Amino acid sequence: LGLTPRQLAYIIYTSGSTGTPKGVMVEHQSTVNLLRWSSRVYAQAQTSRMLFSTSISFDLSVYECFATLSQGGTLYLVDNALALAQTPLDVSLINTVPSAIAALLAKEAVPAAASAINLAGEALSAALIERIFEHSRVEKICNLYAPSETTTYSTWICMPRGDTVVETIGRPIANTRIYLLDAHGQPVPFGAVGELYIGGAGVARGYLNRPELTAERFIASPFVEGDRLYKTGDLARYLPDGNLEFLGRNDDQVKIRGFRIEPGEVAARLIEHEWVREAVVVAREDRAGDRQLVAYVVAKPADGSDDADGGALAGALRAHLASLL
Repeated sequence: LGLTPRQLAYIIYTSGSTGTPKGVMVEHQSTVNLLRWSSRVYAQAQTSRMLFSTSISFDLSVYECFATLSQGGTLYLVDNALALAQTPLDVSLINTVPSAIAALLAKEAVPAAASAINLAGEALSAALIERIFEHSRVEKICNLYAPSETTTYSTWICMPRGDTVVETIGRPIANTRIYLLDAHGQPVPFGAVGELYIGGAGVARGYLNRPELTAERFIASPFVEGDRLYKTGDLARYLPDGNLEFLGRNDDQVKIRGFRIEPGEVAARLIEHEWVREAVVVAREDRAGDRQLVAYVVAKPADGSDDADGGALAGALRAHLASLL
């Protein structure tokens, strides 16, 4: 049939600043590299009973599903991770976002059988790691990082119970290269802040039907012949021990409950509504750990005089966004 590892495995859409989501094209070889790495660094007993709680429109699901099935394990399929609060399950590994595990801790719903927890999609604090160890029987917590464009996970660190807890995204997984570069594409000095570029086996083919955007974000590597780098827009620096510290974004992109969100995409959809003149969208954290997306709008005058009724406008805009995003 002429099948090769370079053929397309899946497309997952991520948020776009112009209001048009981007379809990330991932090849079979990239996913196989992720699974081979997982099979080498996780004991089969740890991945044998996986909680499958992530929507298949989100790339954590690729790991949850195939890391276990490729090893002959069992998936426990639930609507979302918080289902564990209603139905305790005999899962050995939970793979989710920090905000979800924090909610499970608050409900005392981390299963006693869970020996490992993988966390990704949001910044992971040392305080949360310590709370997990204190209020569960989990033996190790792994912090993992990567955008969808580099196949689920590109860096990781694993912290066994009793070890020092650190806030870091760790080091590259197998066959992955990390570069911290300045605005001129040159490596920054050790300890200095740079933009994170990712090369190696996990780099996706590009964006579906978006050649200009693909050329902008996926570039030829000046360091390894034939390699390609993905320009993440994330900022990081090396810690003295060689691990990476994640320092946020160099643009307006935000993460809320693991979802990668471009506020500009939401604002663009708001402005399409006939009642809206201007809109701006921000991520607000009025309470620690409770980050929310908030939109501010300037309404167009109703009937040529007074502004549109605030309550009616808010309801209409929520419905408008729910139909589009």
